[in-house]
Amino acid sequence: MLPKIEIELPAWVDPVIDFTRVYPSAEDRMRLAIQLSRDNILRETGGPFGAAIFESESGRLVSVGVNLVVPLRNSSLHGEMVAFMMAQARLGTFTLNADCLPAHELVTSCDPCAMCLGAALWAGVRRISCGATRDDAGEIFFDEGPVFPESYAYLESRGIEIVHGVLREDAREVLALYARNNGTIYNG
Repeated sequence: MLPKIEIELPAWVDPVIDFTRVYPSAEDRMRLAIQLSRDNILRETGGPFGAAIFESESGRLVSVGVNLVVPLRNSSLHGEMVAFMMAQARLGTFTLNADCLPAHELVTSCDPCAMCLGAALWAGVRRISCGATRDDAGEIFFDEGPVFPESYAYLESRGIEIVHGVLREDAREVLALYARNNGTIYNG
């Protein structure tokens, strides 16, 4: 019999995250993504990447995700992917760009890897806000894969706004924390 795949956020997430709070600014939203990444390291529940999905205009939090690659032994469980899955499950749709829904934004503690950047198009977000850069991730030996200026240009041509470097130094410090704690580099 084939194994069953179940994805759950770590137990600490639910009591820590306030889904009734509104996050009005890009910085407020990024602080949450960075806090998720930091907590994931400090609580030893996964890698140094956190993400959240918000309604773009209202700032209402829809879902969160943390990197679960190592604890769940699944290379696709990046923070962004988990946030997409949780948002789609919560809203009961395969796309966050459905006609009946407001525009959604992905806020992620680091520039997305190739997989997550591609998934952003299919998930239906209209904006991606990033903290640390792919170069920052590379400094601690994470390989973000084949992401090129043309990758971003393609997404922008499809109506997705992309913002880099939101609270970059704060996000970068989380990556440094992961390196200092000898966190597993799982993509080599």
